[in-house]
Amino acid sequence: MLRPHSQLWTHLSRLQKEFPAWISASFLEDAPRRQAEHGLHQNLAGEHPPASATQPLTAERPKAVAKQPDSQEDVESYADRLLIPIQDECLDSQNRQSLQDKGQFLARQERWPELSQLIQAADQAHSRTTSGQPEADLLAFGARSDVVNAVEHALQDRNHKSGAFHVAPGAKQTRRRKSGENPILIDGVMALESLRQDHPQDIYLQAIVALSHIDIAWIWRGAAAETAANQTRQEAHLRRAAAHFERAAALLAPLKEQSHESAFLSAAKCALFAGQNADTVDVADAYGALIDQAPNNPRPMRALGAQMLPRANGSYAALELEARRTAARTQQQWGAGGYTWVYFDAMAIDEQACARVDTKFFLDGLQDILCADPSQEMINLLAAYCAITLPNSLGINASADTNRLEISKAASWLVRSHLRELHPLIWAHACEGFDNNARVTSLRRFAAHGQAKALQCIADIFRDELDSGHKIAFSPDGFDLIPA
Repeated sequence: MLRPHSQLWTHLSRLQKEFPAWISASFLEDAPRRQAEHGLHQNLAGEHPPASATQPLTAERPKAVAKQPDSQEDVESYADRLLIPIQDECLDSQNRQSLQDKGQFLARQERWPELSQLIQAADQAHSRTTSGQPEADLLAFGARSDVVNAVEHALQDRNHKSGAFHVAPGAKQTRRRKSGENPILIDGVMALESLRQDHPQDIYLQAIVALSHIDIAWIWRGAAAETAANQTRQEAHLRRAAAHFERAAALLAPLKEQSHESAFLSAAKCALFAGQNADTVDVADAYGALIDQAPNNPRPMRALGAQMLPRANGSYAALELEARRTAARTQQQWGAGGYTWVYFDAMAIDEQACARVDTKFFLDGLQDILCADPSQEMINLLAAYCAITLPNSLGINASADTNRLEISKAASWLVRSHLRELHPLIWAHACEGFDNNARVTSLRRFAAHGQAKALQCIADIFRDELDSGHKIAFSPDGFDLIPA
């Protein structure tokens, strides 16, 4: 699972001012237009926020509590003394966004056969971005983003309460359904369901519809978490989430045989486990098959780790076993890194997982990951994880704290030996514990917060040099000390 929905595994997408006609002509009349940028988790190989209890429909999820940044004066001082290039978008991020935009464009143009052929070709060719992300997944994510965005923003509308339909000024009252429900919450996915009926033999379009249901199920879960004070409303939201998961399962069930030869369909199948109680062995085998199909993609390994937690479909013994099995399975690609990837999210959200991890194995894997992928995006991810995500939960469990502190020390050599540029969005997501369902109302402020936290962490690592009156200048060759 988890983007949950992931960098930077999570990509932010802007809600468009207009929705395509095939979703619903009523959208523009019924829904207030929004221009806020919002984080949308991706349903890629189960890349969602991990389930937080044995029962799959619980609304709770552990939240990382980010340390408050220093004062604005301190942040400005860090920026003056830490001379490091700021990379808002890397080439791989641009490529990922381009693929999402392509899928969204073809969906808006109702060029479904062409979209399906592109996804099939990318799936069969195992086409991936430089960071290992499957191109087929990105195209499919873009294709359903309008529908999913519409539901997400409708539920976030401050005037939208308990599923009631808020009529915007000037909107036609006749748009109100007998049930009183906002049509945005259902019309988009029903349009996709109708599309599936028009192309009954197209397994890729059927999978897109199923993935849309899974995305929407996660949105209803998030809404349930925000209505915890109202048990009746929370239960209603969770029932809606369950219904979408069940519909997705029904759509994917006939595609079981095809998934053996398709990483795209395997990923969709694994995404279902976030909403189901399933046998631990079945979950492990399904993710194992997906990892074998896409060993260069770390996201299924991270999702496997979250699924092996007792709060999901596993146990701590299963987590350790699958981490070691994954390391052996992907040794050619990642060395010991498979072990690290499986524990990566699991130990960030579960104290017992953190207390039980083999720190030496984990740190060996960390170094092997850098050998396999020395990109600055990867270095920023690992450094932010060690410097921010793990320390955020200190003070809860003594055994876990020992391991957190041991692994967090890696941030120093990652920054000193490998960091050449700063990726603020990655650090911002690290502050949220890489929660793919974290709400982002302003991309600019989100990135600014990440940049401030990153500079604070880097300043702590170079505290002695800065206190001695030096500036730190980063370049492709490393860092240099410059007299202030």
